[in-house]
Amino acid sequence: MVNWSLVKSLLFTLGPLLLPKAIAFIRSIRASSHRASVRPCPRGTTRALNILFIAGLVALLSTFPYFQPENIFLATTSRLQIPTDVLFTRLAALQHGALTSTDEALKNKFVNLESRLLYLKYGPQVLASCSFCHADENSGETSYQLYALPSLAAPHLVHLTALGLATSGLLFGAEAARWRTPAAIAALGLALAELWLTLAFDHRGNARATRLAGLDCFHWRMCVWRGVGMAAVDAVCGWVMWLAATNRLLVQPATVEEQVENSVRGLATAQAKLAAQGWIRNAVFRDRALREQVERYWTEEGRVMAEVQEEKEVVDGMREALQKINVEMLEQQAKSTAEKILGSEGQFSSTASGLGG
Repeated sequence: MVNWSLVKSLLFTLGPLLLPKAIAFIRSIRASSHRASVRPCPRGTTRALNILFIAGLVALLSTFPYFQPENIFLATTSRLQIPTDVLFTRLAALQHGALTSTDEALKNKFVNLESRLLYLKYGPQVLASCSFCHADENSGETSYQLYALPSLAAPHLVHLTALGLATSGLLFGAEAARWRTPAAIAALGLALAELWLTLAFDHRGNARATRLAGLDCFHWRMCVWRGVGMAAVDAVCGWVMWLAATNRLLVQPATVEEQVENSVRGLATAQAKLAAQGWIRNAVFRDRALREQVERYWTEEGRVMAEVQEEKEVVDGMREALQKINVEMLEQQAKSTAEKILGSEGQFSSTASGLGG
């Protein structure tokens, strides 16, 4: 039971302290996002998003009744207190007179009301396949709890593996590996939440249900919640990964080493381009035909531009542009810039003379 008075007192006590920090954190995230330019999603991140999409789609498909075990009480529209022979006779009629091996095992397990209550909590597979479990009203649930742990953990292990694959830095780069720890924490939190809900569920509450509509089919309800939760984790992880990879949000500033490396790489690229341009220029001017062609081009370019500037439309456009320019403001800006330059030079010269003296 949640103590709302305690929650209110904590909000009134910690709210004024945490709210400014939260606002400052959100503003810092938005400021870092505005400083970075939006870019296309990297190819490695796109492949990681495809894996998350497939994992989320599989999780959603697992919530469909076709992929879930059959609930014999809902299939036969029977009450919980129905006699075992009547229940499985109805089930056999639905299956064209034949019972499966799981149905036969369940028929042997349905010896009391406790076994039926555990069936609604842990599902048919756990109840039918556990050979050492006994539906005792005093301590029978403990053995079923231990036996059900692997079946509860298996879907979450598969989900965790998919998240680990999607956030692998070796396969998809640093943009995906950045979210490896939060994704793992979310997956483990989801698994612990299901385990806690399963252990905390009071299966004996169904004993008071006299109608089919009053039954709480916890196992089937948890299967739906599990699939929706996994799909939600995959969707949020993929959305945040896409936002960060495209510099829309949660932009991670580059380290000093990365900045130096990018600068050196840019300088090397510029140097290579300048060297290539110099080689091309030398080759052009050493060849007589190419040199004459270049000279003809620039001569023709000068003549064409002179003719264009003499046209009436161009002259009128230049006159209108000059009229819109605030000459006084430009003079003031030039004057202030010159004063700053001369002032800095005077300060530098005075400092130098002082050091020299």
